[in-house]
Amino acid sequence: MLLKIKNILLVILAVTVTSCSEDFLDTKPTDAISAADALATAENMSLIINGMHRSLFTQSQTILPGGTGSTQRAGEHYWVPMGDNIAGGLLHSANANNLGWRNEMQWVSHTLPTSLTVRVFWYHRYNIIANANSIINKINEGSLTLDARLKEILAQAYTYRAYAYMSLVQHYAKGYLIGNPNTDPGVPLLFSTEAPFTSSPRSTVQEVYNQIFDDLEAAITTFNGASARSDKSQLNVNVAHGLKARAALNSGDWDKAIQAATAARNGYPLMSEAAWKSGFNTVALDEVIWGSVVIDTETTFFRSYFYLMSNTFNGSQVRNNPKFADRRLVDAIPNTDYRKDAFLNDAPNSNTSAANGQGGWANNVNPLYTTEAEFDAAISDLSSTWGWTSRHNTHPYMHVKMRQKTPGGILPDDIIYMRTSEMYLIEAEAKAMKNDVPGAQASLLPLASARDNAYDGSAFNTQETFLEHIKFQRGVELWGEGFLYVDKIRWDDGIDHGANGGSGASEILYQDAYVQDRPSVNDAWIFKIPQAEIDANPNLTPDDQN
Repeated sequence: MLLKIKNILLVILAVTVTSCSEDFLDTKPTDAISAADALATAENMSLIINGMHRSLFTQSQTILPGGTGSTQRAGEHYWVPMGDNIAGGLLHSANANNLGWRNEMQWVSHTLPTSLTVRVFWYHRYNIIANANSIINKINEGSLTLDARLKEILAQAYTYRAYAYMSLVQHYAKGYLIGNPNTDPGVPLLFSTEAPFTSSPRSTVQEVYNQIFDDLEAAITTFNGASARSDKSQLNVNVAHGLKARAALNSGDWDKAIQAATAARNGYPLMSEAAWKSGFNTVALDEVIWGSVVIDTETTFFRSYFYLMSNTFNGSQVRNNPKFADRRLVDAIPNTDYRKDAFLNDAPNSNTSAANGQGGWANNVNPLYTTEAEFDAAISDLSSTWGWTSRHNTHPYMHVKMRQKTPGGILPDDIIYMRTSEMYLIEAEAKAMKNDVPGAQASLLPLASARDNAYDGSAFNTQETFLEHIKFQRGVELWGEGFLYVDKIRWDDGIDHGANGGSGASEILYQDAYVQDRPSVNDAWIFKIPQAEIDANPNLTPDDQN
């Protein structure tokens, strides 16, 4: 990867990484400053960190390869829900393809080396790594006094680099637990911040995970004595512990996962029922450990997380294609569990273009509505209750979990990346994998009993039954938050929308994605490396393509 630091933009102060192609070699905007100046003081480096924060939710513009097309992938607005979209958790009810969202669902984009998704995702993560390298290498030179402020900056840089490498290796390489990590090719490791910015060949999956854990340990140590963060878009020691818990769970280090998950949630109590039902639109919720505080003046509007998957957003992706949940999951939620209220099982199918052919009163199959007047009244009631417009379609099992602060509008709101609930689930799963079923039951109880006032986990008293229960609990608690893709790879679970009564997805709409074999025997789960990278990088050949 002939990675090159193009410039440090005064606008977002992010060190920019690109492939070494003619399109990117000679670009130097008049509002750029030198890397040396940007790294001269703690205050300047804090601006680079803030640019990294903003890169998680702003449109890419021309910073990343893809030109103006890269604006269709507004950072985590796209990448977070993509995990549920690809893995078949966030279901489409109709044929809409704004921003290529249908192509993701149909397993087209991530399997094409020339797609915008694999290209922008790859370079977005390496952009983060290059920013982090610049800060880490400069501070570790020792020319600056490592005071509390500089320690905070350095710790955040280590955490960001681990985050980016984990994201890359989990998408562009075979899953750790289903492969041979000591020999399976991972992704290139990049540490330089000076020309010629040539990466190494693909490191093994194990080597990449080793680097992830090294960076997180360095971050956790460095956060000791660092300045406190100003808001939840900044990274802190809890975020580092949370990423360590994720990496440990996905690599089978159960003890490390348990320890890190416990540390990550310290100080972030589980939220109440009212908070859980408030729309997941703000990082101010008690149990949110990390998330992007989206700035209204830099809003992405029709590129946002809420546009892609919230049924209250006023955009064509939502109005024409309400998103719904797997009915097998929703039907399994006990009535005593308030999370069931996030899914509208009996919403009328109002879309005459619905993929299942059951849209509109003439095709109604729900016996709850015996007249067209009842059918129409139910649609109107839902609109007034949840705040969407009369132009919005409805669909059985549609969700109202993610909702804007102002439903029916186009503001994007915050993006949540890490919550305390996930940490309880990681701890419980790791204990179950150690075959400590009583310990796993005890670890899950605080979360499960908080959500279900009649919760009784005693029936899940074997490793097999408890692990199936963990899949259910993660499916319900973390639905729509982007975890399902990595979860299925860890569990070696395939996709079958027709099994056990069916998910409700349309086979005609989902095509090849309707059934996908488990990841251990199906390399289509692995993202293709961008063809532009294969072409430009002397350390990668066509044989390196996934």
